[in-house]
Amino acid sequence: MTLLRSAGTTLFLLLTALTVHSAEYQPPEDLAFTASVDGTEQRYILRRPPHFDDSEAHDLLIALHGHGSDRWQFATDTRDECQGVRAGALAHNMIYVSPDYRAKTSWMGPKAEADMVQLIGLLKQRFTIRHVILAGGSMGGTSSLTFAALHPHLIDGVVALNGTANHLEYENFQEAIAASFGGSKKEVPEEYKKRSAEYWPLRLTMPIAMTTGGKDTSVPPGSVIRLAGVLIKLHPHVFHLHRPETGHTTSHPDTVAAMRFVVDALRQSTTAKPK
Repeated sequence: MTLLRSAGTTLFLLLTALTVHSAEYQPPEDLAFTASVDGTEQRYILRRPPHFDDSEAHDLLIALHGHGSDRWQFATDTRDECQGVRAGALAHNMIYVSPDYRAKTSWMGPKAEADMVQLIGLLKQRFTIRHVILAGGSMGGTSSLTFAALHPHLIDGVVALNGTANHLEYENFQEAIAASFGGSKKEVPEEYKKRSAEYWPLRLTMPIAMTTGGKDTSVPPGSVIRLAGVLIKLHPHVFHLHRPETGHTTSHPDTVAAMRFVVDALRQSTTAKPK
């Protein structure tokens, strides 16, 4: 196990998980909006925390699904990453949203990006939002890094599980990615670089947690390992958990630890701000 962490973060984060409350999120609401970019209907799941008070400010967790899935994956799936993200968000009474972001083969292409900007705006109009945290696994982890690099002013924290940070070197799912990005990496290389977080570390100033597996062949960890190494030199709010023995997966405790790191960093930075 390799861990890159900020000063003051202890191994306790890796060995303990947040207490999973007996309470659960309220039932999922399957909602829709009309995409400004092309007029299509785009759907997302909204889950309110128990005893939700609309008059109070809440943090917002937006969970991005993996390749081949849709909005329901992180909203209801029982796999470790999905349950871990929900548990971390629930422990801090967050509003929980899981969008299609162009569904099964998104990879945060231009239309998915536009949908995300629009959705965040709609949610901020509807609720009083303190912080916006992006989380996701695989394609969702990749897309969390991509969107944060494209729109750092909209995102306050990132939890990226088993993603890639470099589309120019990534070789899997190329047909789907080309359809989303508007061409292959030979045809539109600037689009692939634009959506590769590794090229834009100076934009990633928010608290960020990343997990990788040494035996991951679906989304190899190299680019995220390199990105983490750069970010840890730029600011203290970086958490990278690399497990050499695992593949394309992050355990429930590791997911919760990543969530906790970002939430704790946000709380510390908020407390430290002058009144």
